[in-house]
Amino acid sequence: MSELLLIRHGETEWSRNGRHTSWTDLPLTAEGEEQARALRPLLARRRIAAVRVSPMARARRTAELAGLEGARTDEGLREWDYGGYEGVSTPDIQRERPDWFLFTDGTVPGPDGHPGESPEEVGARADAVLSRVLPLLDADEGDVALVAHAHFLRVLTARRLGLPPSAGALFTFGTGAVGILGTEHDRPAVVAWNAR
Repeated sequence: MSELLLIRHGETEWSRNGRHTSWTDLPLTAEGEEQARALRPLLARRRIAAVRVSPMARARRTAELAGLEGARTDEGLREWDYGGYEGVSTPDIQRERPDWFLFTDGTVPGPDGHPGESPEEVGARADAVLSRVLPLLDADEGDVALVAHAHFLRVLTARRLGLPPSAGALFTFGTGAVGILGTEHDRPAVVAWNAR
């Protein structure tokens, strides 16, 4: 059976510092590039039929360094729009909003073109991505790899498992790591998580 490979991009300066990064197009750090290269052996063992990648340079570079060929950009794979929280860490946000939690509270509006997103909006975007890639899995010609961002991929995982978007909080996801979603008894299941 074909499986869905979720690949978080390698480390950037902001991911290392815990700063929310959506539209700010930061490059991978040297460590992030090494994390991406280190995925090659794991991915080389897989029969990958299709690769979809976020439009952000950090995701595209990760796909390239990991040896994934024929990647097609999917705008739906962009990270959660953090709105006014772009570049801000969770502890800094919680100084003003002590009970704030991304997966239940979403974000606040940011500059023009970045209104922020609620968990439900990110969930709807994840559902749309799944509607495009699941037919590729059903063809059983090989795995489908999605190279994107932690919070978005966590929500996509929740949605694939039939959970609400807020359940993405249950799946921490390190930089340069792989999650594998497959099935057990014809039901979606997590096969591996944070694999390297």
